[in-house]
Amino acid sequence: MAFSLPSTASLNSPLIGQTLSVLREYLPSPAPMLGAIDRRIPVPLKQLAAEAPLNRIFAQAIDEGEFDDFEGRRIRLEVNGGQPGITIGFWAGRLRVIDGPGEATIRGSLTAFRTLAERRQDPDQLFFQRKLVIEGDTELGLGVKNLLDSLEWCLSLRNLLRQ
Repeated sequence: MAFSLPSTASLNSPLIGQTLSVLREYLPSPAPMLGAIDRRIPVPLKQLAAEAPLNRIFAQAIDEGEFDDFEGRRIRLEVNGGQPGITIGFWAGRLRVIDGPGEATIRGSLTAFRTLAERRQDPDQLFFQRKLVIEGDTELGLGVKNLLDSLEWCLSLRNLLRQ
């Protein structure tokens, strides 16, 4: 008896969608494993991996001075529980990955950050539903959230890998 993969149509069925939803709800979070990996990655490697793509994605906004109000400021993005996380600052016209805490922290689940990055849901909804939380300098956190919400940008694998 041969085994065949399900067709694309069957993957879009309500039953498959409900099953995946239940699995996402009850399977353990990958955050602890990602946190353990994150703690072992040196900051220079994180800088090498993240700075160029971030600056490419937001190049037009940086050139137009949209980030100028955030000069010298630091914001941390964290998955619930504190790890993994990344602190980003803006200095001399570039977004930079730095070691250390942020003046503001935006914390949420991996799913919430993915939803935000893919622009599948309004950022305000994610905050009002408490899927994302701002701590510390909330004025800075809201300023960054509002800036990202106002910009036209697309986070995709193609954008991240583009030269």
